[in-house]
Amino acid sequence: MTSLFGMTHPPVGFGPGSQPDATEEGLEYLPMPSGMRVYEPHVPEVADPARAAAARAVLVRIHQALAGWSAGEEIRIPVDDLDAPVLALVDEALGEGEVAVKVDRAGDRLEIQEASLAGVWRVRGFGDGAVRESLLISAFPRVALNRAFTAVAPVVTGPAPAGLMNGQPILTELLDRSAAWRRGDGPHAVNFSLLPHTPEDLAFIEQRLGVGATTILSRGYGNCRVTATATPNIWWVRYYNSVDTLILDTVEIVDVPAVVCAAAEDIADSAERLAEILDALATDLERVR
Repeated sequence: MTSLFGMTHPPVGFGPGSQPDATEEGLEYLPMPSGMRVYEPHVPEVADPARAAAARAVLVRIHQALAGWSAGEEIRIPVDDLDAPVLALVDEALGEGEVAVKVDRAGDRLEIQEASLAGVWRVRGFGDGAVRESLLISAFPRVALNRAFTAVAPVVTGPAPAGLMNGQPILTELLDRSAAWRRGDGPHAVNFSLLPHTPEDLAFIEQRLGVGATTILSRGYGNCRVTATATPNIWWVRYYNSVDTLILDTVEIVDVPAVVCAAAEDIADSAERLAEILDALATDLERVR
């Protein structure tokens, strides 16, 4: 009599004793992430008291914005009018954090870098031969979201390619979720690392969703690369370990994936850390005066 799934004998290669001993030489495991980034305070050196005082005044404004920040708020601090040496001191104090963003749309390019103080973002805009600079206090810069997707979802015609397994139903689900999503809705994720699919499925879905304007890299415990599609509120979210091996491949329908946003607790910590930097800078200024 045939058992379930048509097997009359146990499958070969399963059960006790069928797998190699973990102590045997040559057994390999997927490398895990390493080299986690940690916060280190940055206190600018006071070589010119006047410039250091001007830089401290900007940092005080940033601290006030951090301390008074509330969820959903974005506070802009212009820095275009600062002298380059003063701005360099501000940059030194803020440091460089884990999240970097590039936005490239219709000849207008943005480069955004999170400071080592979470929730503080340095924004540089390039267009018409000019460079525009500002600092933002927010969970994530809205300008990178406003330009992330096209106004209309891409339309790709023609027959479906050969080799599809689950591509069509997955695409239908994603497009339906995108059309129904409203600001404030919870995220919806499709995990390609667990879902059966073929390479043709993945290529088909990528083509039909299109490519958006915003790309985000979060460097922490390994790397996370987040790419906007051309379809509203659909993001590719791919996690890599420290040797750049893909370990998790997902698509999220959401305003912006949480992995690249500063949490309220992180912004509160940033306010405390910046207060310590300001105290140290004030002490240095008093010493050289």
